[in-house]
Amino acid sequence: MSEPTRAAVAHPAPEGIDLLEQTATAVRTAGSVLRERFGEVVRYRTRDELMGALADNDNAVLDSLRPRLEALRPDAGWVAEELDGGALPAGEWWVVDPAEGNVNHLHALPEWAVTATLVRDNRPVLTVVHLPLTGETYTALAGGGAHLDGRPLRVSETADLGLSIAATSQARPDEQENVVRRVGSSITEMLLDALVVRIAVPATLHLLNVAAGRIDVFWQFAGARADLLPGALLVTEAGGRISTAAGQPWTPDSDSFLASAPGVHTAAVATLSR
Repeated sequence: MSEPTRAAVAHPAPEGIDLLEQTATAVRTAGSVLRERFGEVVRYRTRDELMGALADNDNAVLDSLRPRLEALRPDAGWVAEELDGGALPAGEWWVVDPAEGNVNHLHALPEWAVTATLVRDNRPVLTVVHLPLTGETYTALAGGGAHLDGRPLRVSETADLGLSIAATSQARPDEQENVVRRVGSSITEMLLDALVVRIAVPATLHLLNVAAGRIDVFWQFAGARADLLPGALLVTEAGGRISTAAGQPWTPDSDSFLASAPGVHTAAVATLSR
């Protein structure tokens, strides 16, 4: 995925705006299902019990979300496995995370969301991220900008990595050792160069903050489509830059991801390339 700017993309057609609004309605409705399931810490003693609890949340949301999205785009493919990575076949696909930050939800932590992204030929064309606890809905449409509840989003104007808040996230449990060590060394390097480094899951919530100008840099090694595609569109439509950690164009096949305010992108690449 290259690094488009909003000025380089044609204004969206009215049908795209209508589809985004209908998608947002579907995601908000499904989010209310996840909100009703939130409260006490869900106890588990084994990995199987954990996986079962995660699946219960996913399935409850998908029972509401999937039929609504399939009705909006009947010919689009469907991807709801949030840990999958890599490129998709050609054409349109719904890439959905029914409980982004699912493990947080089970532990009664507030950092979770419901997301839906329409991807065309491996490029996100619209996305909706809904935070049921706050009621906030982040949306982006290719060529139409990024918004929070209708208000335009813009990345920060900082040009000094030393004054920046940076963030990273763990892509998935049981990551390969070489990736884990790469993550650890990158955190050390960023701690030396940035003002503050935040480390938490899920990735999407960090990317919302980049798009809104609250933080300046987010990076991740490895990654899943459902983690990164919503934020990739939100950040670029808010005027930010995305690439690999080495500064190359990012695609769902890439082994790293970097999103930042334009003024600190080059410095962030230099830090992550040491």
